[in-house]
Amino acid sequence: MPELSSRTENFTDSVIRRMTRISNKYGAVNLSQGFPDFEPPKAILDRLAEVTKEDFHQYAITWGAQNFREALAAKISHFSGQEVDPNGELVITCGSTEAMMAAMMSVTNPGDKVIVFSPFYENYGADTILSGAEPIYVPLIPPKFNFDPEVLEDAFRQKPKAIIVCNPSNPCGKVFTREELTIIANLSKKYDTFVITDEVYEHILYAPNVHTYISTLPGMKERTIVCNSLSKTYSITGWRLGYTQANPEITERLKKVHDFLTVGAAAPLQEAAVVGLKFGDDYYKDLQEKYTEKRNLFLNGLDALKIPHTVPEGAYYILLDISEFGYESDLEFSEILAEKVGVGVVPGSSFFKEPENRYVRIHFAKKNETLNDALNRLALMREKMKAKIITATM
Repeated sequence: MPELSSRTENFTDSVIRRMTRISNKYGAVNLSQGFPDFEPPKAILDRLAEVTKEDFHQYAITWGAQNFREALAAKISHFSGQEVDPNGELVITCGSTEAMMAAMMSVTNPGDKVIVFSPFYENYGADTILSGAEPIYVPLIPPKFNFDPEVLEDAFRQKPKAIIVCNPSNPCGKVFTREELTIIANLSKKYDTFVITDEVYEHILYAPNVHTYISTLPGMKERTIVCNSLSKTYSITGWRLGYTQANPEITERLKKVHDFLTVGAAAPLQEAAVVGLKFGDDYYKDLQEKYTEKRNLFLNGLDALKIPHTVPEGAYYILLDISEFGYESDLEFSEILAEKVGVGVVPGSSFFKEPENRYVRIHFAKKNETLNDALNRLALMREKMKAKIITATM
């Protein structure tokens, strides 16, 4: 039998998705994989029911149905203040996961380098390696997860082809300020580097933080590829509707890569989601208020339990500091937590390039009753997890 790909020989399965399976095994409250347990907007579901009886069951245009792209372009223009051509600057993908892979394959060659901030969403390193490129990791420094501009420029001095910026950030909830994005933008222009952004949490923000679209900064539209999706904004993670936004030259390449990766996103779901793209500003205001309430509920609960944690500026993830429990493996801790305490989390080491073992990631995109259930279970964490350590030591 011939050898398998050397590029993938060190890959593991997704730790995030693995923790969902472990949560299901033990009947734990799954706060690991970031999907909600509440319904999408009723208007979208109502339209989906109608679509099943209409003629949207065959392929849409490969890079996205015309009405979907037009509605999406109008939405992006409204929030960013930047005109978007629905025909020349958008490609509809199977989730932002495919959008990121298509972007990487469109701009990098084997041997190119790509800057990735650490902590990072676990796909970024894998996408870089699958593209034949080499990641350069730049640390974001806890607890605010700021970067050192000198360290970042040292990475740019290695002549990377691209930098990946997740804003707001998964897993640490950082929202990059306009000043920070200007530093990144200026370095990308100075060293002639593409900027690939992941902006799936653009509408999940906590005051006073605001989302700045780096593509709107001077000289950045031509070198920025935006990767985004409808998953988090409309609570439809299973629909896998994502997109790229880039200048026409890049988009022409993205269309070709996307065509051979997946052909196209699901036509019925595109049609049903158009109604969501046309929601007014009140929807996004209500979304922020809903997630602010959930964040406050969960942070106050953690504070009452005296569990140390980060405070997210955006997205819906919190890093819990588990240093006090003394586990050498945060993966072992996470598996035992699911079994003994009944709460599913993600070991933080899966997000860091640095040797980091003190965090687990937990999310709060759940009904309030689900969050309260999780907090009640976490109230027993010290008792049950300490007992496990004592037993293991004896």
